[in-house]
Amino acid sequence: MNTVAPQTKPSELVYALHHLFREGGGMEKLFNQMINNLAGMIDVRAQQHRVILSNVANLDTPGFKASELNFDNELRSAKNVGMARTNPRHLTGKKESAGSVSYDIKESNDPVKLDTEMAKLSENQLLYNATVDILARKFRGIETTLREAK
Repeated sequence: MNTVAPQTKPSELVYALHHLFREGGGMEKLFNQMINNLAGMIDVRAQQHRVILSNVANLDTPGFKASELNFDNELRSAKNVGMARTNPRHLTGKKESAGSVSYDIKESNDPVKLDTEMAKLSENQLLYNATVDILARKFRGIETTLREAK
């Protein structure tokens, strides 16, 4: 089903964008948090890639144990994250996320298995590509809106 977007005058779009993204506005905070979260996810995927490649590079090293990213502390604190408050009349959440992800690299007790590491690498690459695609779509949407506002 095709839907047709309502026609909006450029001046109305400029006003709407100015209102939504005005300094201290809720949309600006929400947008910045979303960008920070996506950037944090990209950083995690890049770090995961380095850990997996290190495991593969040391495949034949005697006594080498596989390493992996550890998100235990992050997962425990995620239970306490509430919704961001964008309006003083909204209910407060438990905690606002800073958009950064913390992790440790820990050694596993398992030896490195090439097929396991390659499967992890493929999965990580798919997640990295999906995150980059989401971020690119967000920026394209903003670019389109600004272009139409001219």
